[in-house]
Amino acid sequence: MEMRRATASEADEMSTFGVSRRAALGTFASWMVLEGCIARAIGGGSAFAQVGGSELGDPVAPDHVSKLAQALSGRPFQKPKLEVPEPFGKLTADQYHDIRYRPDQAIWRGEKLDAELQLFALGWIYDSPVDIFILDNGRARQLKADGTQFAIGSKIANPPSAAPYGFSGFRVHGPINRSDFFDEFVVFRGGSFFRSLGRNQIYGMSARGLAINVGRPGGEEVPLFRSFWIEKPRAGVQELVVQALLDSPSATGAYRFVLQPGVSTVIDVDMTLFPRREIQHIAIAPLTSMFLHGAASRRNGHDIRPSVHDSEGLAILNGRGERIWRPLVNPRKLQTSAFVDRDPKGFGLSQRDRSFSNFEDIEARYERRPTTWVEPKGAWGEGAVELFEIPAEEEIHDNIIAFWRPARALEADKPFRLAYRLHWGDAVPVAWTGGRVRKTRVAVGRKGAILFAVDFDGPGLKDIKEPPVADVSASAGTLTNVAVQRHAEIGGVRCTFELQAGGSELIELRLVLRNNEQPVSENWLYRWTKA
Repeated sequence: MEMRRATASEADEMSTFGVSRRAALGTFASWMVLEGCIARAIGGGSAFAQVGGSELGDPVAPDHVSKLAQALSGRPFQKPKLEVPEPFGKLTADQYHDIRYRPDQAIWRGEKLDAELQLFALGWIYDSPVDIFILDNGRARQLKADGTQFAIGSKIANPPSAAPYGFSGFRVHGPINRSDFFDEFVVFRGGSFFRSLGRNQIYGMSARGLAINVGRPGGEEVPLFRSFWIEKPRAGVQELVVQALLDSPSATGAYRFVLQPGVSTVIDVDMTLFPRREIQHIAIAPLTSMFLHGAASRRNGHDIRPSVHDSEGLAILNGRGERIWRPLVNPRKLQTSAFVDRDPKGFGLSQRDRSFSNFEDIEARYERRPTTWVEPKGAWGEGAVELFEIPAEEEIHDNIIAFWRPARALEADKPFRLAYRLHWGDAVPVAWTGGRVRKTRVAVGRKGAILFAVDFDGPGLKDIKEPPVADVSASAGTLTNVAVQRHAEIGGVRCTFELQAGGSELIELRLVLRNNEQPVSENWLYRWTKA
């Protein structure tokens, strides 16, 4: 049967970076070649004009990217650039979106493999080139951007035949939903951003290779992927291996991604960082999402949609085996939370609500956005899962950031290695028989009180004879009218209570269900702030 391909979809707009890279390793002479390539790269040059897309180059050793990253860390950071003729140096958004990759030019098209690559053009906010290499039997072939790969629409007058001269990233298509249809399931573009999804889902939140100084004075440092090496997969194997070279003013890094699409798409990440200087505030496995409003945080009374969010809560399985659920909010002022831990077992931003009626958006289809779960490999030591919630008035802004921050700073010139697995699917991939927070609702109660209703479901609550006891506490204010009732509609229970804030501006709430003094649910945490 002839495979049919999905039409190209536009990824969310993010700034992107890139640089030329070509080197051979293994002998003293090849190391000198490597040194020369790095010198050219940090000088802002590009190899697009010299390296074509048809010939295999030098053999690439397994530690190729690691050696590049280590050597590059010994030089000051320079943002890469590529000079291009007009009009490609000053494209508008409409002009840029009028440049489309030709599906018939997809890498590996017609080779009967379970993956194809399509490339993003350079231009508009994507003003820095990204080098992309294909690894075939251990040898590298650098892809060259030219006019044969892109269809350029009428919004760009008299385009040169060689346009658009460079790449800003790539996306991968495969038979994730149907065996006879290739859908997009992962995209790398913009800084160190990438995103993925599971079967029958649509893009929502994003991940990043690294983030530095998130929310710190002086501004965030945005690391970038300068170059990618993508291994040609074997016939009949859906697994795809991508290596990447990361760079920023504070560090370089070598990354290895192993992509496995499916009902839940899994991406294994192995990273080695080479700090240029001591880094106090580093974000490992950062996740970026959007929360505008929902049942737990209503900010917009003019929106007919009950909820608007890519993710509705932060889920944590800490090193002590405790399960934490923290509903997301859209605050009036920036707020941060730190969940101190040692050797976490996992954390992620979750979209638990899968009911269309709770979103009522026939275009965005928020109920189909993925949950993304970070599963650490090995012991990560002491640190904290940090959550940033940024005020937002429109859903076009990603205003939620979650990541792991090690307690100890990264030392200059000392490699830092870490590995983890990302799951992109419908739910957190950790079995749990206890109560799971299904929905949090917050409203104004009697006499100025804040009314909370927290629904729990799960196998452990479905057939219990008596409802569990609610253990609820508050850092300030007064709690009243605590009650737990059966909730037959969800096969679980509902806990309700009222909070009198008094004169408090901020109150931390905690709730766990207990049976015979033993916890039988997740730990529900909520931060109330005065409007």
